[in-house]
Amino acid sequence: MASTHARRLRRNLTEAEARLWFHLRRKQLEGHRFRRQVPIGPYIIDFVCLAERLLIEVDGGQHVEARKRDQRRTQWLESQGFRVLRFWNHDVLGNTDGVVETIRLALRKD
Repeated sequence: MASTHARRLRRNLTEAEARLWFHLRRKQLEGHRFRRQVPIGPYIIDFVCLAERLLIEVDGGQHVEARKRDQRRTQWLESQGFRVLRFWNHDVLGNTDGVVETIRLALRKD
């Protein structure tokens, strides 16, 4: 079920997700392989670099009302050994280079 939903999400990326994916795909970011819309536990993660256990979430306006749910999600993912980066759609769209640089720096940390 989750994989079917993830496939549907991969076909219907938001504008912000598509812009970020353009920079993450094909090992463009220092050779790190990212996957998109990946089921992990009960969640579907926007982007993940499994080798570095780094998850990237791109949040739209609907997440303003869902902060507690997002906090629980982040806590669960961190309890599984992942690092989670969250960006707002408007940050990805308005400052793509800054977002990509933040991800690049996170990949360099141990």
